[in-house]
Amino acid sequence: MVSSFSRNRLLSGLCAGVFGILVVGLGGWWFTLAVGVIVHLALLEFFRMAQFTGIRPATKTTLVACQILLITTQWGADGGLPAELTSAVLPLSGAAICCWLLLQPVTGSIADIAASIFGLFYLGFLPSHWLKLRNLNELNLVEKLNFLPEDWLGTLQFGMLITFSACLMIVATDIASFWFGSKFGRHSLSPISPSKTIEGAIGGLVCAMMIGSFSGLLFNWKFGFLIGGLLGALVALFALVGDLTESMMKRNAGLKDSGDALPGHGGILDRIDSYLFTPAVVYYVVILLIPFLNK
Repeated sequence: MVSSFSRNRLLSGLCAGVFGILVVGLGGWWFTLAVGVIVHLALLEFFRMAQFTGIRPATKTTLVACQILLITTQWGADGGLPAELTSAVLPLSGAAICCWLLLQPVTGSIADIAASIFGLFYLGFLPSHWLKLRNLNELNLVEKLNFLPEDWLGTLQFGMLITFSACLMIVATDIASFWFGSKFGRHSLSPISPSKTIEGAIGGLVCAMMIGSFSGLLFNWKFGFLIGGLLGALVALFALVGDLTESMMKRNAGLKDSGDALPGHGGILDRIDSYLFTPAVVYYVVILLIPFLNK
């Protein structure tokens, strides 16, 4: 029989998947709102972990700064703000965080500054690349999807498709790593997370490369199978880095989970750790490499 824990894990995972498909499909400010809510909840968990180690981060200032960063990113993508102003938000937010810590009755420490700035980077700057990726519609690469009905091409956007593709690569990495690790895992990958194995990581890498190669062929990229496979390998690598980074922080804080928001999955941060470093990788590969290859 399926345990209550497994049922809760499966149900919450399905709900999260449906929610993700919905907001990515909608895009625009709906997607920004969803990312903003997730970032806010994950930041609260991150600062809770920091406080368990005795650190006193600038919680409220960083929470506001991250939301401003996401809003200006979307606003800039819509053409409402110049790119220079959007880029200025990150350093100005860092300065605001330091000012807040300076004004406290007990002056902030190096650890307080570091945790606050890292929170801005980790759960502000990095997730903002999901918005940038979703808004990559000016490339008009959907015109190359010749096997789809013409009626579909008017509703499909490259930003939506590449975002779905990136998410699928991460999901494939997570599921395959767990399955291969459970079946064939013999060698521990890292003492930070003893349950992870080298065999599981290889399985996740291979499956992500398969999804990436399929995506490269789908988008009709030049050398699509090879470039897509390389992209899948990078996604698997950075998803693993994100997972182990969060495990390292939990280990330092003496916590098993970052929170209990998702039954069977732990906290929000436990669920999204693989999704934090990866969007920047996909975004910069797409905007820097793919146009060059398709000349």
